[in-house]
Amino acid sequence: MEYINSWFLGYVLLGVVVGFLAGLLGIGGGMTMVPVLAFMFPAQGFPYETRFQVILATSMATIIFTSISSLRAHHGKGAVNWRVMGLMSPGILVGGLIGSRVVSHLSTAFLAVFFICFMFYSATQMLVNFKPKASRTLPGMVGLSIAGVALGFLSAMASVGGAFFSIPFLTWCNVPIHTAIGTSAALGFPIAVFTTIGNVFNGWNAPNVPQPSLGFVYLPALIGISMASFLVAPFGARLAHKLPVQTLKRLFALMLYILGARMLWGVLTG
Repeated sequence: MEYINSWFLGYVLLGVVVGFLAGLLGIGGGMTMVPVLAFMFPAQGFPYETRFQVILATSMATIIFTSISSLRAHHGKGAVNWRVMGLMSPGILVGGLIGSRVVSHLSTAFLAVFFICFMFYSATQMLVNFKPKASRTLPGMVGLSIAGVALGFLSAMASVGGAFFSIPFLTWCNVPIHTAIGTSAALGFPIAVFTTIGNVFNGWNAPNVPQPSLGFVYLPALIGISMASFLVAPFGARLAHKLPVQTLKRLFALMLYILGARMLWGVLTG
């Protein structure tokens, strides 16, 4: 019970925010979790050497649970292309394991800068509402497998469910936007599972990891965030049809710029 304290309540509150935004805006939790955990973990005195590995691994592990409810909702609407899911998943396995292995050997400063760059990219994408023009059809088994490797690797590096990569790719391949969003949500599950397996394996018995942890995954944060986000996400999804979602996405993009700039300042001065 020593871990049920004010920090755990902070994780629960973060889970409420993450779940609500995921349901409302259709974004993965990594964009919200990682910047906040980057402030919470240092305040708890977690070791600098593995701090960002633990942040990324914990964030990715929570996506396992949030992606389940999202997958079920999109499947219920017939918006998941299971052929694409099946052909890309083996590549995601390979890319996720390679990406998690690479992350385990990179410095905290490098990972922080990489994630900040990804935040700025994601914020710009949301701000301009970028959608690539459909100019080709879906590739075959080899092409989708290669795309899966790239998707798994990049998602593991940035600790995200992959929507910012997979939706533009599927749209470019002439997949209808609703199916692209639904399939991307479904792909978030194998991305999170395979990358988390790698993060647990690579962090097993690693020094300077806060306890209690499973590899690089910090368990109190995982439990608090996952529990709250899983319960709250459906409420955000219901409001998505009543609120100006595109306007909210632009406001969220501006918030990402501010958080990214604050994280970058911390890296440069810290």
